[in-house]
Amino acid sequence: MRTMKESLPEEPALPPAQGEEEHLSLALVNSAVALPGGHTIDLLGTPAQANRWLTARGLAPVDAGMRDMCAAQLRSLREQIRSLFASRAAKLPALPAAVAVVNDAMTRVPATPLLQWDDKTGPYRSTPHPTTAIVEHALAVLAADAADLLTGPDAERLTACGSAPCSRYLLRHGRRHWCSTRCGDRARAARAYARRTNAPQGTHGTEAATAQD
Repeated sequence: MRTMKESLPEEPALPPAQGEEEHLSLALVNSAVALPGGHTIDLLGTPAQANRWLTARGLAPVDAGMRDMCAAQLRSLREQIRSLFASRAAKLPALPAAVAVVNDAMTRVPATPLLQWDDKTGPYRSTPHPTTAIVEHALAVLAADAADLLTGPDAERLTACGSAPCSRYLLRHGRRHWCSTRCGDRARAARAYARRTNAPQGTHGTEAATAQD
């Protein structure tokens, strides 16, 4: 599978899936998008991309200085939340490890400067490295939003996009199970093709005779 990163636009040519504007965790899960032809877009593939994604959602300043480890932490949380969304949508038990990762992200951010101890100068208090603090705050916000979504009334509407190979999730309205108009069109085209392919042979013969007449 080939991955398209910096050569592509910063955002995929898809509108936000239903529910992303209300739930940042849904936008996080959808930051990796599977496309036809075996391609994928990862909006967190590099530190710069991760910084842009967080900045666009008010979770980091433009000059946060993201590093590889920061982007990796975001991608890791994304996969664990995706696992929980998949379990909830399919009404299956969740992986305990995924629950633990989300809980850890929510509780890792210190509420006050921490106690440090220097062997020469003694005790003092300080905040974590600025970039580390920014990333951990963003992780906490995203994890808390995922927990709210999974335990709130919107959880019943959580579903995977029904148009393969799309990997996005959405909050469905009515019977709609597609994250975008494009995915809906692709799903309808696939169903129409399947109906034609599976039609009885006699039907094809009748159609051919009718066409010749």
